[in-house]
Amino acid sequence: MKAAVIRKHGGIDVIAVEDVPEPKPGAGEVLVDVRAAALNHLDIWVRRGGRAELKGAHVLGSDGAGVISALGPSVHGIEIGQEVVIHAGLSCGCCEQCRAGQQSLCPSFGIIGMSRPGTFAQKVAVPAGNLRPRPAHLTFEESAALGVAYTTAWRMLTTRAALKPGETVLIHGIGGGVALAALQIAKLMSARVIVTSSSDEKLKKAGALGADELINYQKTPEVAARVRELTGGRGADLAVDSVGAAVWPMELQAVRRGGRIVICGVTTGDQAVTDLRAVYWNQLTVLGSTSGSDEDVRSLLAFVSAAKLRPVIDSIMPLEKVREATERMESGKQFGKVILTVK
Repeated sequence: MKAAVIRKHGGIDVIAVEDVPEPKPGAGEVLVDVRAAALNHLDIWVRRGGRAELKGAHVLGSDGAGVISALGPSVHGIEIGQEVVIHAGLSCGCCEQCRAGQQSLCPSFGIIGMSRPGTFAQKVAVPAGNLRPRPAHLTFEESAALGVAYTTAWRMLTTRAALKPGETVLIHGIGGGVALAALQIAKLMSARVIVTSSSDEKLKKAGALGADELINYQKTPEVAARVRELTGGRGADLAVDSVGAAVWPMELQAVRRGGRIVICGVTTGDQAVTDLRAVYWNQLTVLGSTSGSDEDVRSLLAFVSAAKLRPVIDSIMPLEKVREATERMESGKQFGKVILTVK
């Protein structure tokens, strides 16, 4: 079968589409014929060396949607021919966190495409518990886009930050997958949303998706002051951060007293100066968030189906153009998810 693989860590040039052996589902696993897969910044991290050891060809990709084509031993309640979306999170299922329903806190937590072969392939073998029915109103491409980004945004807003209707949410770097997912979810939850970007074009598109206030941080460098101006001096209730170091000091000034900051990524770096006085004096809550639990995935998909949410897709390319797709995401040109179609 064809798959996008790396054999060593490095730049985009180390990605190659090759013929590799077709996976065979083991006990408790299912084989999925992949119809579409979505790119994530996690793919960049894995390619650059986030997965410390490579043994032969490693298949990239964490998100995917497709059709079940084979069942491994001891798989029940799933049928060949079912159309499914893949949840990327991997956990042991028996530790105290897994038993408490917090699979993303499992000490052995891993992700498809990092901890085991990924979805940028014609076929992928995954644990049966990582499959969910594909939302009926979505295409395979849209279903694939839901994975890491929408699960992460859902957990950030609901499970971790407990967003309430009417609250004001500040979202940085609009255009990326998590940021756009957070915008869509927050608006459907009746929040007021302020977004930032250096691109007027991306801000205009975000406005069309429902963003209430748009800030170009190149034209308005004092973002925190502008957020406070837009909120009558109060500040945002919640800041959603997938950016990291570049915005961290500003966030501490942009949220209200007693406000929350929830962070899931560090695309601009992981080392940032923190004004500890702002944290304790303003009684801020700082929340880390990663991926999602089984319940997060279930509730997200129920929400998506009920609200008829459609993920924002930037572009769709064939698997053979994986390098071009990766370059588009890595350069920050995209607005929404970059999708690979697989035949």
